[in-house]
Amino acid sequence: MRIALVVPGGVDRSGRERVIPALLWLVERLARRHDVVVFALGQEREPGSWPLLGARVVDLGEQAPAGIPGLGILRRRRQLARAIRSEGPFDVVHAFWATPCGFLATTSVPRGTPVVVSLGGGELAAVPQIGYGCGLVGRERVKVALALRRAAAVTAASRPMVEAAAAAGVRARLVPLGVEPEGFLEQAPRVAGEPLRLLHVGSLNRVKDQATLLRAFARAREDVPELALDVVGEDTLGGEVQALATTLGLRDAVAFHGFLPTDGLRPLLARADLLVVSSRHEAGPVALVEAAACGVPTVGTAVGHVKEGDPERSIAVPVGDAVALAGAIVALARDPGRRLRMGEAARAWARANDADATAGRFEEIYRETRGTPRGSAASAAPPPGRTP
Repeated sequence: MRIALVVPGGVDRSGRERVIPALLWLVERLARRHDVVVFALGQEREPGSWPLLGARVVDLGEQAPAGIPGLGILRRRRQLARAIRSEGPFDVVHAFWATPCGFLATTSVPRGTPVVVSLGGGELAAVPQIGYGCGLVGRERVKVALALRRAAAVTAASRPMVEAAAAAGVRARLVPLGVEPEGFLEQAPRVAGEPLRLLHVGSLNRVKDQATLLRAFARAREDVPELALDVVGEDTLGGEVQALATTLGLRDAVAFHGFLPTDGLRPLLARADLLVVSSRHEAGPVALVEAAACGVPTVGTAVGHVKEGDPERSIAVPVGDAVALAGAIVALARDPGRRLRMGEAARAWARANDADATAGRFEEIYRETRGTPRGSAASAAPPPGRTP
């Protein structure tokens, strides 16, 4: 097949920085069997094109401010339509996520070309406390609704996202974004007297809610002093999280690593005992899948994969509840047998949903949607099935 992927970015020519690893693993697998062109909405400042993992990236370049409301999205739509016509025809176009990529793709492709839209962010979310989610902005709600209505098929990364789509009247198929085989690592042997290591992966921002993470960690250390925390992620809050760690007396127990590429993160995954997720919203997250591939269970807020894995491979607590999160950390810190059982269950789930399985499920959807009219996904959705 000739497949077009439309992505917001994450496909840097380095293949290492400014990338979305789950997308790269998918691109690599699809390109082994198909002709794949990836359209990026501003990976670099200027438009350009480069090979990547057997596919070809066509980058539209960064967009200058339009000045007039609506003009920018109209310009982008025309750019994408021209690029798709120039590179086409395609058997299927696959957009990550519903906006802006899904909206642009469903309004740009030639008639008769099916578009698959994957939900993977805040498209259906509304978190007014931090101003997050498309549900808070009228024009974004419209774009999401139009994208989902026009899609030939819709997918979601986790069961909670499938349920959110069903509540919006859209049938979404569950396709977790899996980890490549190289990500399945054996746990590093524990050293006597070594602290129990917690790991948190995610940009330092309001959605990931590292304030709740640190408050929970501080409380957990009151009961289990021998805890250490590694935090991996780009700082978008100007040192605010690090300052809170100092205020809470945690600077000797928390290591801030900043952004790490995949090969830099994996040693931390291999030595971690628990992954901790404190997010207010998640569609996945892929960090949990990567931890599961290493046999690391998760404690975290009831979002995405954390919620759907509870209690077999994760423990889920209410969003924003530092006391409950601390309690979950302490419970697993004191129960190595349960940690081991949950880690084994997490690894089994990750193997059943690895990057090869992800590519295979998307290929099945591509074959099914060839010749499918637009709007097939927007219907009264049945109750979602179990997680693969």
